[in-house]
Formats: sequence, structure tokens, C-alpha cells
Amino acid sequence: MAFDRGLFEAPATEVAPLLLGGLLEVDGVLLRITEVEAYLGIGQDPGSHAYRRQGPKNSTMFGPPGHLYTYFTYGMHVCSNVVCSPQGQASAVLLRAGEIVDGIEIARMRRATSRTDADLARGPARLTVAMGIGLADDGADLSSSRVRLTLPVAASAFETSQRTGVSGPGGAPEFAWRFFLPGEPSVSPYKAWVPKKR
Repeated sequence: MAFDRGLFEAPATEVAPLLLGGLLEVDGVLLRITEVEAYLGIGQDPGSHAYRRQGPKNSTMFGPPGHLYTYFTYGMHVCSNVVCSPQGQASAVLLRAGEIVDGIEIARMRRATSRTDADLARGPARLTVAMGIGLADDGADLSSSRVRLTLPVAASAFETSQRTGVSGPGGAPEFAWRFFLPGEPSVSPYKAWVPKKR
């Protein structure tokens, strides 16, 4: 399907399932999206980076829809999101997992520790590494930058669950905003948040 920016003006909870089966392409590596999570904005979603306010680190979430939002997490990983909602209203879809369908040799070099091809982009940090996405790609237009997104022609059947590893109220059952394609080997296993022992 041709890139339609208007589709991304809906909240992330509506856009997320539409991304399943879509294709993400970066410099010759092509990934089919199999798992995503939705996050909303100020005062709506306690699991979201934008829950409290807009700041320098989350400003891309408040920017134009159809752009990439990347962030650094756990002091070592970069994660990638698709910005949704009209500009000024933050929401985003975290790209959690996918299947590399082209450029697999490049992805294997980037993710040399992967035991299987299904593991190359299973999880949001692995996906970003396999695709060669970095913090410098924050704000990239997904229709015209080196990071391109193509939505599927038809919606895919999907399942939902609570979001993986989200702490506090944002991990509650009412935030069942993880969407995934059933039976896909690349989908990461659900993990509830567990406090770290000190």
C-alpha cells in the first residue's frame, strides 16, 4: 500500500494492528513486522514516555505522524517507534519484532549472536540492530528517508496481550496494547515486569 500519512494521524492503539504484516526497509534490509506495542500521550498512558510532559528526549513523539521515534534504553539499547496522532498529541507504536525477508546476510552480520534467523529481530532492541537503525534516525520521515515503511494491503488477523516488561500501572490488564501475528516464530515471548533485586 502507498504511504498514506493520514492513517498515522489516528491514535497508536488504532494504528498498531495496521502495521502487522507491513514492511520496514533500511538500506536493502527488509523486515516484515510481526509484533508491536501501542503507547499513548500525556495523562493517558502511565507506561508511555509522554505520560507526564513533553521534553527534549520525547519531543519526536509530539511531532508529525509517520516519522520514526528512536530512544536509548537500559543504557545500551536503541528502540524504534512509529509516531502517530496529529502533531502535538503524542502517541507511538513500538516495533517489537519482525521477520527479515531480504538482506538477511547483512542482518546476520549485525546480529552475529543470533542462533536462528527467527531470532534476528525478535525483540525491539534486536530489531533495531538487525535493521541498522540508530539514534541518528530519530525523526526520520518513513515515506522519504533511508528508513521506509510500507503498510500491508489487507489487515492481518492478530492477537493481543498486556505489554511486555512494562512496570507499574502501565502494565495493568487494561493496557493490553501488544499486538502480534499468531504462530510467528519471530514474535518475542510475553514477559511481565519483574523488579530488579538490589
